[in-house]
Amino acid sequence: MAAEPAVTRTPRWAREALGALVALAIAVAVTAVVAAGPRSELLFRDGDSLVTTLVARSLAVGQPQDWAMSTVLFLPESAGVVLLSRAGLGVAGTLAAAAVVNLLGLYAALRIAAGSAGARRAPVAGALLALSGFGLVAVTESSPSRDALEPASLLLTTTYYSATVIASVIAVGTVRRALDRPGRRWPGWVLGAVAAASVLTNPLFAAWAVVPLVVVLAVVAVGGAGPERRSALWLGAALVGGSLTGFVLRLPLGRLIANTGTDYADPSRWLESAAYYEALVGERASTVAGALGVVLGLALWVWCIVASILLTRRRDLGAAVVAACGWLMPLLVVVGAVVLGTHAARYLEPIAFAPILGLVVLPALIPRLGVRRVALPVLAGATAVAVVVASAVGIPRIASAATAPDPDLDCVVEWTDASARTGAGQFWTIRLAKAHLDDPRRLVQVDHELRGYAWLVNRDDFAIGDVSFLVIDAQSVPFALPDGASIDDAELIDCGRYTIADFGDRALELGPQRS
Repeated sequence: MAAEPAVTRTPRWAREALGALVALAIAVAVTAVVAAGPRSELLFRDGDSLVTTLVARSLAVGQPQDWAMSTVLFLPESAGVVLLSRAGLGVAGTLAAAAVVNLLGLYAALRIAAGSAGARRAPVAGALLALSGFGLVAVTESSPSRDALEPASLLLTTTYYSATVIASVIAVGTVRRALDRPGRRWPGWVLGAVAAASVLTNPLFAAWAVVPLVVVLAVVAVGGAGPERRSALWLGAALVGGSLTGFVLRLPLGRLIANTGTDYADPSRWLESAAYYEALVGERASTVAGALGVVLGLALWVWCIVASILLTRRRDLGAAVVAACGWLMPLLVVVGAVVLGTHAARYLEPIAFAPILGLVVLPALIPRLGVRRVALPVLAGATAVAVVVASAVGIPRIASAATAPDPDLDCVVEWTDASARTGAGQFWTIRLAKAHLDDPRRLVQVDHELRGYAWLVNRDDFAIGDVSFLVIDAQSVPFALPDGASIDDAELIDCGRYTIADFGDRALELGPQRS
């Protein structure tokens, strides 16, 4: 019998490069769909989503930095927007570019979780499968509301914890790398550094990644062999130690934290919380696309359970941990959110990113079936086609969404810039215009009593002391102005959905700050 012809193996560098290019095509395609749909409201115009843009604008005009942040400090996200803003893409263009970068960051994290190249692992394929699954869930999300149970598309924003999502997957991947080759110390140091940096910017990392991983590592330590047990104990200690370091590092930054987050939890309201999240699930499943997203997410979660069992039986401990995190992370986070009585869908992001970990390990569980490896020219050609198609279709859609005309916004921005004076408005009303001004200090964030509203804003804005016009829209609470002033005293400038109440030479004094 004649011997089978030798199979040409694609070089590792080529596989990695082609995988990165396919990931870029997927990122562009997903961003194009989200940017062109109702979810673009969160991507480009939401008051919360603009905090990183306002940081970049504040730095660009040389303003002193004295920020009032939430529990989350948005340090990596803000740094990313500052760097991307140097490309001159404009506010919306920068946010669209950040969305693509976030998805590429998720791919890089998934590639770490897929492990090193080895027999039957196909790590690049596993990472691409997982990114594709995540993108498919994201494009089924279609609500303009930040409170909808649609967490996958939140990764595309620069505010809703994209860095924490990516860091959580990196942590899982680092644990997998360590358990694949027990005895190495460097993964523990990396894991500790990731935990410290992530907790520093967002304590949710402790709930999303640290607690589930410590639980899984405890199981490994109890049931594993000697090297595996020692490695699990070392990794668990690194996670806990890194997290504690992160909390300590937050102490000098206390002035930046306007809300510690304790107000977000009320365990006595756990029944209300359960009903709230149940209603969100029902709302999510009320459309065909939403129902598809729910079914896909649930199927991936169940698959993670099955995969963790199969991989444990095969003694593939590292991959089993990845799959176990895929079902344990969402379970613990959902139960914890209900027990604490929370009412915020954004806290449940692990239900979107964790189950796709089951796709990372899928290639290791698929028999080879005698299929030969695809030659490099075929892989390169298929990749080129994917990139060209994604670029030709996706980039124009992204550019169109980012440059969509908004004459009402332009009216406010142009009038404010031309006035060379300082005005004020309420949180949901002015943040979009503030982000587009030549100098964001020209619009000060206040409450309805004209007190400085120190929330996700630079407190240096309030140093101006008084303002001479107000920007109002349908979301604005009726103003109760000081010193007997009234909106009736102002000249009203119509800017479509906005109204500018110009008091001319009359100065309206700002009240004390509140958050």
